[in-house]
Amino acid sequence: MPTRFTLRTLAVLLAVVSAPAALAQEAPIGQTAASLLDYARQNNPEFAAMRHEADAAGERVTPAGALPDPRFRVELMDLTRMGEQNATLSPSRVGSTKYTITQEIPWYGKRDLKREIAELDADGATGRARGAWADIAARLKASHAQWYLLQRNEQITREILDLMVRLEKVAQVRYAGGLAMQQDVIRAQVEQTGMRNELIMLENESAMLRARINMLLGRPAGAPLAVPEGLPDLPTPAKLDYVTLEDRVRSRNPRLFADDAAIRAAEKKRDLTYKERYPDFMLGVTPVQYQSSIKEWQLMVEVNIPLQQASRRAMERESEAMLSAARARKEATANTVLSELAENLSGIDAARRTEKLVESSLRPQAELTFQSALAGYENGAANFAMLLEAQQQIRKARLSQIKAQAEAHIRLAEIERLLGEEL
Repeated sequence: MPTRFTLRTLAVLLAVVSAPAALAQEAPIGQTAASLLDYARQNNPEFAAMRHEADAAGERVTPAGALPDPRFRVELMDLTRMGEQNATLSPSRVGSTKYTITQEIPWYGKRDLKREIAELDADGATGRARGAWADIAARLKASHAQWYLLQRNEQITREILDLMVRLEKVAQVRYAGGLAMQQDVIRAQVEQTGMRNELIMLENESAMLRARINMLLGRPAGAPLAVPEGLPDLPTPAKLDYVTLEDRVRSRNPRLFADDAAIRAAEKKRDLTYKERYPDFMLGVTPVQYQSSIKEWQLMVEVNIPLQQASRRAMERESEAMLSAARARKEATANTVLSELAENLSGIDAARRTEKLVESSLRPQAELTFQSALAGYENGAANFAMLLEAQQQIRKARLSQIKAQAEAHIRLAEIERLLGEEL
């Protein structure tokens, strides 16, 4: 009996201890943008595909610089031995047997250029993978900010709905006492109906946004997400200096990195094209067997003759054009990226000023206006329309502040996408 009690107690204790860990594993993610990024980094299929493609490109470097495989050829000469016997395929019975081993040897420097081109292509694939992750991370950060905005909007709408319920009761009391019109009660009920309809729309937007986030996470569309606990602090204005960020973008942007690798690869391809003016070699050695022994050795050197000069000049012009195209593409990318950087920095500055204005001026003014209108309505000095307008101003002020916060973080996510890293 004591043994059974001990085992049962131990089982209960293990269940209690393991329960928090199991709950922690099953707890929905989404409280912070960092939790979304950690999950997506391991589970997003698009990023996984880009990583595998980059790995595959890296594996092409070694074969690109390797010599071609040697070739082996067997020639059976004089199968009938001048008509003395029936045809045979036995090496010891034919007139002679040649065993030829050949090796193709490219002109000096071609193998190195091919290997360098493969390395640069691998760098480009790595840059594209980094760019894919930067895009995914930016979309997740922006979606998290929108998710926070929707949740806070829904919370504020429910709070205003509760307020409208209380205002309806005030209007009913005043109407019962003959101090207000029935229209005030009906107007309060209409406002409540409108807010309930708005809550339905917000729930629909939340469902669509949740599906979008789960898609980026590689999860089922209906998988649960935690309510965001808030938005992180924005970087200081000193870190958002355009000149400083311009230098960082030029040196670290994944698209520019990939374009730079493409330029260097195009330069190497051009050099390789000019190397085609020179011939490649084929070396071979042939032992010749007579009956059962090797009695003769032959050495072979083969050279291709680059006579098709018109074709080679066309390929050289093509390589020069491709190099010019790669340089122009990088310049276009740089212009686009820097334009987006300036646009998003301006957006953050505007969002910050808006939030500051709402917090320091608009919201306190709206709250004072509502308190004054409420007191006036209770005393008969203000009508119900003024009271409704005052509460709508409070709601607009609160939503403006939250929208400014979300907009600033969406802009920040775009800047970090351009940088390819966190600020």
